[in-house]
Amino acid sequence: MFFLKKFFTSLILPPGILIVIFLFIFVVEKKRKFIRIIALFSALFIYLISIGPVKDLILYPLESNYTVPEKLNADAIVILGGGTYSSGFLTEDTMNRVLGGYMVYKKTKLPVIVSGGTIERKISDSKAMAEILKEIGVEENKLIEENKSRDTFQNAVYVTQICKQRDFKKIILITSAYHMKRALKNFEKTGLQVLPYPADFKRNGHYNIYSFLPNQSNFSISSKAIREYIALLVFLIKD
Repeated sequence: MFFLKKFFTSLILPPGILIVIFLFIFVVEKKRKFIRIIALFSALFIYLISIGPVKDLILYPLESNYTVPEKLNADAIVILGGGTYSSGFLTEDTMNRVLGGYMVYKKTKLPVIVSGGTIERKISDSKAMAEILKEIGVEENKLIEENKSRDTFQNAVYVTQICKQRDFKKIILITSAYHMKRALKNFEKTGLQVLPYPADFKRNGHYNIYSFLPNQSNFSISSKAIREYIALLVFLIKD
């Protein structure tokens, strides 16, 4: 009974309902073969990126190269923002990065650079992160806000400017594990010494029958990973 509830819920809510719609088009469309192929492909694609095992498979090349380092020798900690709601609350990715940064701060007491501007929101990522860090015990004089950047490339550019002003040669870079590969490539081009400290791992690795039901969380995470691959491709083309 519980499985049936989960099964039908997964079909009613997105992305499950989209899979149902595309399969319905595939069944009822008899004349246009191209439409049937597109519908079937769309249903299959949405289903695959919405289940746990495939989500983890997509993430593996992005996350597997990085582990949490034991030695934390550096001049500063850098936390990259991953989004803030208009209310000022941090998104899940950003909160996990902040928690990772706080753990490093507790061990090292190094200055903390929070990096991230704003596009349409009232509050920047850096401001929201700084407020949380102050609330949980980071000294205000240890916090440095970088609030101009709008993407990873600008994170690297503006953080490097701050590091040069303060004579920071080596940083501990904290971001989501799936984002680390691209972040590291951008920061290494600036000439800074970078110690990657991945946070916010998205892979699960434990599966059961429910892992093969589509859900929004897997769909969202897979979409982020696919976006990373596209961004990495663009980086390689421009480089």
